[in-house]
Amino acid sequence: MFGFGQLIDILKKNPKKIVFTEGNDPRILEAASRLLAGTFLHPILVGDPEEIAVAAEECGFNIRGAEIINPVAYDRFDEMVEMFCELRKSKGVTPEQAKKTLSQANYFGTMLVKMGVADALLGGATYSTADTVRPALQLIKTKPGNSIVSSCFILVRPSATGENEVLAMGDCAINIKPNEDELVEIAGETAECAKIFGIDPKVAFLSYSTFGSGKGEDVDKMRNAAEKATAKYPNLPIAGELQFDAAVSPRVARTKCPGNEVAGHANTFIFPDINAGNIGYKIAQRMGNFEAYGPILLGLNAPINDLSRGCNASEVYSMAIITAALA
Repeated sequence: MFGFGQLIDILKKNPKKIVFTEGNDPRILEAASRLLAGTFLHPILVGDPEEIAVAAEECGFNIRGAEIINPVAYDRFDEMVEMFCELRKSKGVTPEQAKKTLSQANYFGTMLVKMGVADALLGGATYSTADTVRPALQLIKTKPGNSIVSSCFILVRPSATGENEVLAMGDCAINIKPNEDELVEIAGETAECAKIFGIDPKVAFLSYSTFGSGKGEDVDKMRNAAEKATAKYPNLPIAGELQFDAAVSPRVARTKCPGNEVAGHANTFIFPDINAGNIGYKIAQRMGNFEAYGPILLGLNAPINDLSRGCNASEVYSMAIITAALA
């Protein structure tokens, strides 16, 4: 089952470059110094080199070896502006507008990924999820066949057997009220992400109803989405609609939906909306003693991830490894 050692081993075989858009934030600097002590992930810090050096020295973090890129002094800035204008030509963006936008670290960092200077990006320690997702949608864009960006959380809890218990939950952070087709896409992306963390996905579309025990539009939505997902991903074990107890308890499953291969054994959970998802993962985190990693953004052409503004350096370090491992 999942452990960070596995992801680090993957990265050691193929080291990646990750750009941090808030290069002078103490939490970023501490995580960068930890990453530099290894050989599996190379941090790129966006910001003024002098300011970053002073901030690192004041905090006592050794960031020697980190690449620091200042947007206003970047030697490929003109090339970046030209590419940005081409990417945004449908919006009539002028070079002057592009220069102004690219002076913002979130857009500049995203363009570093687009240009192949970095493999992945981690941002949001000091700004909103929207400020991370917007540049990614405009510049990196969604993968072929995907219509939305979604997200999942990976939840990890040590078990008595010594192996970690690992679950995946989506979408708990991005899509407020996804429709049936969007839920199908969320399920497919969440299941693929789950595999990276050692989960053999068994997908439950969650509801307040189990196989018709309740009625209503929300029940119909989850049932229909589960059926569409089953048709789209025939090799993926999927069930729905399921109440949470039927999804995770073999005893309850035997009563409510006997013989179903997913019921009672689900480990990948698809929530009907962001209300349920956000509440659900936080209950698991705070009352179930799970470590929650995410939100991990899904559906983009390159790994771009968002930090909580309340994150600490350890969370930045963990999310950097996760983000780079998706590259």
